[in-house]
Order: sequence, then C-alpha cells, then structure tokens
Amino acid sequence: MSQYLYTLDDKELAFPPHEFALIEPNGLIATGGDLHPKRLIQAYANGIFPWYSEADPLLWWSPNPRAILKISDLRVNRSLQKFVNKSPYTVSLNKDFSRVIDTCSDAPFRHDDTWIMPEMIQAYQQLHQLGYAHSIEVWQHDELVGGLYGVAINGFFSGESMFYKKTNASKIALIALVNLLNLKDIQFIDCQIQNPFLESMGVKEVARDEFLSLQQTAVNRPVEAEFWQSRRLQT
Repeated sequence: MSQYLYTLDDKELAFPPHEFALIEPNGLIATGGDLHPKRLIQAYANGIFPWYSEADPLLWWSPNPRAILKISDLRVNRSLQKFVNKSPYTVSLNKDFSRVIDTCSDAPFRHDDTWIMPEMIQAYQQLHQLGYAHSIEVWQHDELVGGLYGVAINGFFSGESMFYKKTNASKIALIALVNLLNLKDIQFIDCQIQNPFLESMGVKEVARDEFLSLQQTAVNRPVEAEFWQSRRLQT
C-alpha cells in the first residue's frame, strides 16, 4: 500500500490524523512548517513531536509503539535507592532551563550528531518563557551535573532530553520529575522512543492507540501555572 507524507502549510497549524503516519520510517507523520510556539503547542497537545538532524527538513513524528513511563512503573533498584538516600546532589525545578537545554545539546556522553540545533533551542526557550517547557536541574554544590527538560500541556508531560556529568545524576532528575508529577496524580511521562537507559528505569512501549487515549486524558487534566514555579525539589 502506498504511503503519503504530508507537507505542512506555513499558515495552517493542523496536523494530519495519526493513522497517516508512515510505517517506515516509523511514525513520520509530516514534514515542513516551522517551530513557532503555536505550532509546537498544537503538536504536543496532539501527541506529535519534532525530531530531525541538521541535514533534514523539519520532521514531525507519532511513532507506533510509543515509549511511556507509567508513574507506578518507575524502577529504582536497591543500589540506586541507597544512592538516593545518601545523595550528594540537590534538585531544582526551572532554575536554569537555558543551561539544561544547552548541555543536553552537547552532552559529554553523546557521540552522534545532536538534533537539538540552535533553532530548536531558541524555540524551546520560547516555550519555557510561555510556561510550556520545563527543566529539572541536578546540582552538586554550584555545579550543574545533570538534568532533563520537556514540554507540559496541562497534565501531559513529554520528555525531550536529559544529560549527566556525574554518577546517577540523570536518574536523580527522572526520579524528581516522577515525584513532582505524582503530586498532581499525573499517571505517566511520554518518553517518545525507547532506549536501554529508559527501559532500565521502567519505561515500556505501548501501542499508539493506547498512548493517544492516555495522552488525551492527561492533556485535558488542568494543572495550574503555579505548579511549575521555580523551586527546590525532593527525590
């Protein structure tokens, strides 16, 4: 069966239905458009995210299956729990979004090309200023040693990237995010695409239809803006 890839209109914000996403490459649903905040918010509100490299056009994705972390599935093994109990780190929310996304774009462990290019950094910084993109920072004294960032539309949080410079720092960031979202009875984190690290923390793949059902419930769960105010977090 032939497949058709949608090209987004520069003016219209609507995305095609999820069933039009390609089978190969998995989940590619559209190309083109821009990274204007209104388009990004529309995308995430519908479970779609941008992901592309410098040589590519702007690509939009809705993969099947989808990687999610159900809050109740977070996996903290005995050695990690011991580390958490005696952690040398402190954790904050939205204290330094710019440094987190900048460091994610050039993380010391990343050997391939980054998809977090300058135009994406600028776009997500705009989302942060509008109250939609958020960061978790992990500190050892005054040094930023780990963190993550993602996009929240009401009760739907879609994780974008994370980094670490010291042992377990990215795991601490994820644990802090889970504990934070649990305060609002948010049921899951969208992790987009599975990888070995995420799998080790309890992330599982679900069919796209199941994800979209969960996602639409979450995106319609109101969360007040004050919830994302910058502050220290507990792990």
